[in-house]
Amino acid sequence: MQTAYISHPSCHKHDMGNDHPESPARLSAIEDQLIASGIFSFLQQHDAPRVTHEQLARVHAENYIRSIEAAAPKQGLIHLDPDTAMNPYTLEAALRAAGAAVLATDLVMTGQVENAFCNIRPPGHHATHNASMGFCIFNNIAVAAAHALAQYGLERVAIVDFDVHHGNGTEDIFKDDNRVMLCSTFQHPFYPYSGADSSNEHIINVPLPARSDAQAFRDAVTTHWLPKLDMFKPQMIFISAGFDAHREDDMANMGLVEADYTWVTQQIKAVATKHAQKRIVSVLEGGYALHALGRSATAHIRVLCDL
Repeated sequence: MQTAYISHPSCHKHDMGNDHPESPARLSAIEDQLIASGIFSFLQQHDAPRVTHEQLARVHAENYIRSIEAAAPKQGLIHLDPDTAMNPYTLEAALRAAGAAVLATDLVMTGQVENAFCNIRPPGHHATHNASMGFCIFNNIAVAAAHALAQYGLERVAIVDFDVHHGNGTEDIFKDDNRVMLCSTFQHPFYPYSGADSSNEHIINVPLPARSDAQAFRDAVTTHWLPKLDMFKPQMIFISAGFDAHREDDMANMGLVEADYTWVTQQIKAVATKHAQKRIVSVLEGGYALHALGRSATAHIRVLCDL
């Protein structure tokens, strides 16, 4: 079965200013590299639908959803927080980004594809139950995981997050829900300055110091993630796929390269094969050095495709 590739033109129109690192060029960097590598033609391509209010309300407060809808500007930019802004196209992009993750879940759960990658923005893993932050408006990966639980009756799902920043929003949403295991590596101390002391039986946080290299990352995954995932036996795996721990990304200070994203995807895929009928949904989070982002995401998708 194919890997689904889900995106939408609206995600290119969300623009927070010429100097903002979370730029529309990120999506093009990934797609261009997929085309250049010959992988794009192997992907089952879909346009993202809009997420529904019901799907958002599983993870976000009603008043927060309404506040985002009300904040959408007719022109110019408005800031939701110091890092996160909306232009006239942002609301549509955010609805499509979360909708992409829902569609990916549907395609995988109904057996139309084995796995899926969502090339979308705005990203989501910093968005909490009731607040935007860190470039994120709706928590796309949380919406997808909650949809799998509610729509398909799954009892155990896992979210793995290898973004260089802690997925504080995802943890906020699922911290009391033991149906969801969250495994996360992240640079610490670093934005959003959380996660180092909040682990429990289903929240597996592994903070890594600045300048950690590939071996430190691989040791964290092998020692902390994999045994917990094997015990948990997830029925589906969701990936918050941030590529900003790459050594070329100057938004952080870590030492990963494409081979590390290949390796971690292989580890996740092995868990999905053993426990989750190979079901994986991967959703783009960070990654701001455009060439490194394109190469890293392509390495990740190549493993999903078995190419």
